[in-house]
Amino acid sequence: MDARPASPIPSFWRDAALPFIELRSIEDGRKVCYGRHSHAFFSIGAITGGQSTYSNREMDRQVSQGTVVLMNPGDVHACNPIDGDPWSYLMCYVDPQWLGELQHAQGFTDAPAFQRFADIASDDAELYQGLLALRSGLLGPLLSTTEKRAEAEAFFGLTLQRLVLEGERDDSLNPRLEIAAELIEQHCGEPLRLDTLCEAAQLSPSQLIRGFKQRYGMTPHAYLLNRRIQFAHARLKSGAALAEVAQEAGFADQAHFQRTFKQLLAATPGQYRG
Repeated sequence: MDARPASPIPSFWRDAALPFIELRSIEDGRKVCYGRHSHAFFSIGAITGGQSTYSNREMDRQVSQGTVVLMNPGDVHACNPIDGDPWSYLMCYVDPQWLGELQHAQGFTDAPAFQRFADIASDDAELYQGLLALRSGLLGPLLSTTEKRAEAEAFFGLTLQRLVLEGERDDSLNPRLEIAAELIEQHCGEPLRLDTLCEAAQLSPSQLIRGFKQRYGMTPHAYLLNRRIQFAHARLKSGAALAEVAQEAGFADQAHFQRTFKQLLAATPGQYRG
């Protein structure tokens, strides 16, 4: 009997009883293309088959089956197929507040606030197998909610043992850029002009654009679109209607919303909402 063909449609898992963690996987990623984007949550994933390109911060590399990839909140990244070669992957998205509390509880930090990971990729076989085992436990029917929570804590305890945390890097940040970024965060669903951001930050357009590229890895406009999609992602997760979310996120129409969501997250809003 022929094996079931690999699906190009992404699948998502989430559980209201475990709101701090979410899974995404795809079996056939040959047509899965991400635009450079970032998340408000911490991401860790595994290449489960084939190979792909991986970009994060200033690094571009080829990753293949067995590689674990990591994205801190705010890291601009993308992972895409190579010349149509087959690849598959699993991603795990985690609330940084929950992970920060775990970092502190296990003695890795002095305060219960998330501390970034220095590593952005690892070929640690035990870490890779641990992530696959976590997926099996979360998706399976045998474990209770308490046991699933314990499985998550055990895996991320292993992650903290195997990978390196980096020190705080915020001392040298330009506070004017943070003013503009905060304005985008608070008003992402509203029309925001470049001159409005420049006025708030007291920077020229060239200073603001250059500074955003250096600090956030994208232009202010791209940062705004990315923030809108993060907002929409959270609203869809809560079950909101697509048309409602598109309007709240500041998109002129659903078609623009659909295109931007798929460009950044390689899934349609309907596929994610389920």
